Amino acid sequence: MFTGIVETTGVVRSLDRDASENSAGDGAGGLKLTVEAPSMAPDFEQGASVAVNGVCLTVVDTDGEAFSVELVPETVSRTTFGSLNVGHRVNLERPLRLSDRIDGHLVQGHVDGVGRIAAREERGNSLWYEVEIPDDLTPFVIEKGSIALDGISLTIAGLTGSLAAVSIIPHTASITTFGGRRIGDQVNIEVDMIGRYVASLLHAGSDTNRGAHPGPSPITESWLKERM
Repeated sequence: MFTGIVETTGVVRSLDRDASENSAGDGAGGLKLTVEAPSMAPDFEQGASVAVNGVCLTVVDTDGEAFSVELVPETVSRTTFGSLNVGHRVNLERPLRLSDRIDGHLVQGHVDGVGRIAAREERGNSLWYEVEIPDDLTPFVIEKGSIALDGISLTIAGLTGSLAAVSIIPHTASITTFGGRRIGDQVNIEVDMIGRYVASLLHAGSDTNRGAHPGPSPITESWLKERM
């Protein structure tokens, strides 16, 4: 579990791509990624978890200056890692400890999809971005709600159709990769997991293929209103 408060960035040292196709036949194989992160790598041991651009991964090797992680084809196909190259900066966050404050919001590191930056504008001392959200994720995106973009916990400042706007303060721009993001760039998206769970409860029984229990959910809009 993470909070979306990026601690530092690392630089991709090497990429070892598996050219074999995944089960979907789209050519997206697995990947071994080595990231230079001298301020963080000394704290890692094999088996440690780390969020890289918002994706929860397991450390398989470390030399004190860098660490390596492995991605299965499914992860590569559902994230921006397929377009990652040597020299790219990535956002890094270690897992939340039970004694920590939650300064961002609860982030699982399970990317829901990939969005595209549709607009970028300087507004005073901040950067204003509009991100195109995939259609299947728009029901979980609300104005003033939380969203994780490339692992950064952000507040949705505006919402127009499938475009979600976020405002990046100078500090966030300087310590993460978002300061260098441009129109057309892709970003990993994780929607607010609380919203996902609420939606799942409201629709329980409507889709047994998702593992929901058959029958209507006792939690309805009127049920919630009565208890507010």
